[in-house]
Amino acid sequence: MTEIEVLENKLLGEIAAAADEAALETIRIAAVGKSGSVSALLKTLGAMAPEQRKERGPLINRLKEQVNAAISARKAELGNAALDARLNTETVDVTLPVRQPPAETGRIHPVTQVIEELVAIFADMGFSVAEGPDIETDDYNFGRLNFPEGHPARDMHDTFYFNPKPDGSRLLLRTHTSPVQIRTMLAKPPPIRVIIPGRTYRSDSDQTHTPMFHQVEGLVIDRSSHLGHLKWILQESCKAFFEVDQVGMRFRPSFFPFTEPSLEADIQCRREKGELRFGEGEDWMEILGCGMVHPNVLRNCGLDPDVYQGFAWGMGIDRIAMLKYGMPDLRAFFEADVRWLAHYGFRPLDFPTLAGGLSG
Repeated sequence: MTEIEVLENKLLGEIAAAADEAALETIRIAAVGKSGSVSALLKTLGAMAPEQRKERGPLINRLKEQVNAAISARKAELGNAALDARLNTETVDVTLPVRQPPAETGRIHPVTQVIEELVAIFADMGFSVAEGPDIETDDYNFGRLNFPEGHPARDMHDTFYFNPKPDGSRLLLRTHTSPVQIRTMLAKPPPIRVIIPGRTYRSDSDQTHTPMFHQVEGLVIDRSSHLGHLKWILQESCKAFFEVDQVGMRFRPSFFPFTEPSLEADIQCRREKGELRFGEGEDWMEILGCGMVHPNVLRNCGLDPDVYQGFAWGMGIDRIAMLKYGMPDLRAFFEADVRWLAHYGFRPLDFPTLAGGLSG
């Protein structure tokens, strides 16, 4: 047996016995690498006589080709074996349902949904949306809204105040969205027709109250606005929101510092077997407060009450969401429980419209 045949048998045996790709790479370098045994044989061809080179050259080149072919074949075998082992350990149950994309599993919070429903309703009536800061001055939150000094609403057990400034004034977290009414009247001349949804803050917490909650207010200022307009707007908006053909409303005298006269509105409902249905029955439920904007508030905003008058109303967004969609506890709105949101939430691409239905 010649030297080349001995080397061939040795290398092919080592290649066949290689346990993994790292061992196979070591054999390749030792055989056909720059300093490998086969490469060393090829280097000897230059010093041979022509007749000898003609005889040994094809044998050495054939050896190199066989070694390379054997290495490639063994590498493929090892790769297939590794893949089989991985597939055996990483099994997939193809009978499992396909996971839905985020656009299908995500849900819109009921508060956001109700705000979008209200915006759709009042936009159809020609209202725009006004917004303002959550941190307010005492003047905008109380003073210009005709709250006198010493009014109970100014007390610290009802209002979240910041630390006093060097001049003694204090900022606060707004207790209602009414400061945006002031900002709107100061920023633009009448006619004004806006709704104001947003967060508000009061020091209160139980099943139907939270320290942070949401309100929506409406404001209309014009030369000829009157209570008849207010009643029609409230009745039509309640019909649209609760998605009923007719709804009875009654208005009772009340008191708010920023309206005169002031009214509380009740909506017709029926309570039966744990369900609450609007637009039918003989029961009544208080749902909002409203009234004509107080002349002092108009003066505080630079408007002449002998020329302009208007009306305003306000209601709790969280509360009407509970009434419409049957949620028993207000605190769950703010607990970030994904299970609750999956049950009460709304599909993200189902935008509420009057034509297509507010709640889908």
